Parts: sequence; C-alpha cells; structure tokens
Amino acid sequence: MDERAGALGEIASDAAVERSSFLADAGEQLKRFIEANRRHIKDVGGMVLIDDDPDYLSVAPDGTFRSRTRYQDDATGEWYSETEVIESAAELVELYNPAEIYAAFAEAARDEAGVPGAIAASEDLVDAPSLAPGDEMAEGYAGAADEWAANRPAEGEPASAEEAARRLYDLALTFQERSQHAEARLVEQFEVAAADLASHLGDLMILDDEDERLWFRQNGSFEAEVVPQPDDEREATDEWRSLTSPDELVEFYDPTDVFGDLAEALAEQFPSIAADDEEGEPA
Repeated sequence: MDERAGALGEIASDAAVERSSFLADAGEQLKRFIEANRRHIKDVGGMVLIDDDPDYLSVAPDGTFRSRTRYQDDATGEWYSETEVIESAAELVELYNPAEIYAAFAEAARDEAGVPGAIAASEDLVDAPSLAPGDEMAEGYAGAADEWAANRPAEGEPASAEEAARRLYDLALTFQERSQHAEARLVEQFEVAAADLASHLGDLMILDDEDERLWFRQNGSFEAEVVPQPDDEREATDEWRSLTSPDELVEFYDPTDVFGDLAEALAEQFPSIAADDEEGEPA
C-alpha cells in the first residue's frame, strides 16, 4: 500500500507541476498575441468574444478583458450578474481554455468584418505557419508571435476596421492551431513521464458522467469517451466518440482540467497523499 500511495503521490505532484507550467506558457503566449494585435484591437474598438448566457467575455480597446458571470441565489431565487475586469493574460488562462480564447477571437473578427465564413476562404490570407507535433512545446508558445511576424509580409496600417478584423482573424486561427498542438504535446510529455508510475496502479476512472468518461490507463495514457455537443457543424446525437490520442483529447479537454481532475481522483482514492501535500505547503 505504501508503494502504491507513493506512486500516486508522484503522479499527483507531476500533474500539479505540469499544470503550473502549462498555465505559465499559455499566459505568455496569449500576452504575445495581445501585444501583437493591440493596435488592431484598438482600431476595431474592442470585441465581444463570448456572449452565451450566462458566460460573457469581451476585450476592451486597451487590451484588458471583461468577464461576466450570472448566477441564481438559492435562498431568494433571484438572478445576479457580476462583471470582473481581467488585467493580465496569465489570469485569463486560469479561467478559459486558451484554444477557446483564440477561437473566440477568430469568430468575433469574422463577425466584425460582416462577412461570415468569407474570411477563412480568402485567398489573400497568409498561410498560417504550422507547428509539428514533435516540436518542443516551448517553441509553440514562446516563438509563436516572433515566427508569425517574420513570415508575414509588411502590410502597414489597416485601411479599415474590416481589414484589421481580417488580419486579427487570421492571427487568431494561427495561435489557436499552435495552442492545440502545444496542449497535445503537453499531454504527451506527461504520459511519457507518468508511464512507469501508472504501471503500479492499474486503470483509474477520473470522470464518469452521462456525456463523458475519462480514464488514466495503466500504460500511462489518457483515454476518454464523449457525446459531442451539437454546434454549427454537428447535429445532436447520442453516439459516443472515443478519444484515444492527445490530439483528440485536447479537442474536448483543457489539459489544466485533465491534470487537475487526475490529481483530485488520486486524492479521493488515497486521501493521505493530499494530506501530505498540504502539510508540506508553507503557512
């Protein structure tokens, strides 16, 4: 039992370290993206990125964010809204999946341009540089903005708000792709690091809900099954989809959530490892 608890403790510790590293890298990447597009964001007067009740997120002309949450008071039954100003990219990636942030920028820029669907098909757009899955994660984050600037032509000032939106849309898609590649690479790195430890534990169920199941397998890999939610491209269905690779996993999961959920599942099964961790934290 001691050996098993020790192995679980190491997995939980590694998950916490990887989560912290991911958030730091993701925050730096988003910061670079905002800095590279600060003028464009100002030109279009800010943008509403998410407006799905109760979730709301917007970026102001100065590059800061506004997040609004809506909740119901259990005692009175009344609904309340709270708006929070988010000053830094590091704070924002604690609340939102980075890939979803870039996707929201792309969607908002397309809507701002007033030509839904046309931007993505435009032949005038610069080809987005890709990040090979085997590249180091740090290159995907720290070098993304620099490589983007080096590969695109000098376009000068945008002639209109629509042109600024077109450029911002293209850049958002580039960073979304890089973010997803980097997230998949992060999961791969964790699986390699955890493989020896996982072999001592057997398969571990992390989540088991009506529309999702997530496991950490004995071979050190994550596997999941989800019922995809309907959207503009998918119709409602009751069919389960298996996610067996890091690339598939990050389509539906934020690695920070996966690592956090794994740590929680381990702590629930072996409460002593969480107690040991809390005792080791500074007061």
